[in-house]
Amino acid sequence: MRILLIGGGGREHALAWKIAQSPLVEALWAAPGNPGIARHARCLDVRVEDADALAAFATGHGVDLVVVGPEAPLVAGLADQLRARGLAVFGPGARAASIEGSKAFAKMLMARHGVPTARFATFTEAPAARRFARELGAPCVVKTDGLAAGKGAIVCATLAQADAAIAQCLERREFGAAGATVVVEEFMRGEEASFFVLAGSGGMRPLAAAQDHKTVFDDDRGPNTGGMGALTPVAPVDAALRDRIMREIVEPTLAGLAAEGAPYVGVLYVGLMLTAAGPKVVEFNCRFGDPECQAIVMRMEEDLVPLLAKVARGERLAPAPPWSSGGRAAVCVTIASEGYPGRYPTGLQITGIEAAEARPGVQVFQAGTALRQGRLVTAGGRVLGVTAVADDLTTAVTAAYEAVGHIRFEGMHYRTDIGRKALEVRAT
Repeated sequence: MRILLIGGGGREHALAWKIAQSPLVEALWAAPGNPGIARHARCLDVRVEDADALAAFATGHGVDLVVVGPEAPLVAGLADQLRARGLAVFGPGARAASIEGSKAFAKMLMARHGVPTARFATFTEAPAARRFARELGAPCVVKTDGLAAGKGAIVCATLAQADAAIAQCLERREFGAAGATVVVEEFMRGEEASFFVLAGSGGMRPLAAAQDHKTVFDDDRGPNTGGMGALTPVAPVDAALRDRIMREIVEPTLAGLAAEGAPYVGVLYVGLMLTAAGPKVVEFNCRFGDPECQAIVMRMEEDLVPLLAKVARGERLAPAPPWSSGGRAAVCVTIASEGYPGRYPTGLQITGIEAAEARPGVQVFQAGTALRQGRLVTAGGRVLGVTAVADDLTTAVTAAYEAVGHIRFEGMHYRTDIGRKALEVRAT
């Protein structure tokens, strides 16, 4: 197969690493890719939003499958534009991708189809939003309706914080158009999990649950980021809970989209809160999570390419989860630039990746990197995803942090507690 991968972040590096292992792959390109992806694919100087250039390359080079990694081009309709040119695409069309592109759309979809989620309301005016926050009481959550690079969900411990978050979105417009509408919702208590399902006209197949670590500092302190680390599996998500999530959340959501003229093709990310009353939806994403994808592909033993192709082509998906019976675990630790998720420097030389990857079961997935005069340098907020797979979570955590210890760049920052809560729970 000849495959074109769209994107250039850590998630796409993980996908490129996994796709390149398939014996089915004859050629792999990435647009635009990054220096890490270039180890597995030929990188193209094409922007992810340039549908005409991407389509021209794909048709001119006999591409059999296009895999779209990031959410922004999916929400903008890239998959629709490529399919209109006769290409097989893994990724939802714009209307289905609205499940991530608009939190208000996702919430209303859930309300119409009986999918469990937090109590909510949507607003474009600050006074009404503040009144509803008081109706809910603190804590509560204020979310931008549109895409905000993983930073649009503001957990407010007090009503004063809720007022400030509403002002940030609706009055100061710090999130631009993404925050012109906000969702204000009740705060749900429980354990979070990210649940992934492949879905197309040929059926659906659960992949795995993972757990993201969203805030920038240890002990879940500081502002939300795009994700500072992840682990898989998630102990509470056993076979019985997986079946319940599929029955009560995934199936009605996908059926609802299809009934409303937005059939889903791709991977559905279900952000869950495992509450005392059962699993409830925190959010949906229309793509693999980042950094959850890094951990998931490291743990996955089955060839991913046939699954992606079957989804894109509408072929039948076998329902069995593709995980080894040995119970392997994987952990990803994100190394970020100093100052992230605020302002941060770039162009700082990175060393130690080869030494980190020399350790058993370790891969370093590159996200915000670039090559400058033959040197690997920082080029983003989240720079690297140091990922380790092992027979158990304790060993995977240890291996990931030992690998992190080999990597250096000025001001590098990472959380030191990825997986700690999960290990503490398992120890009790």
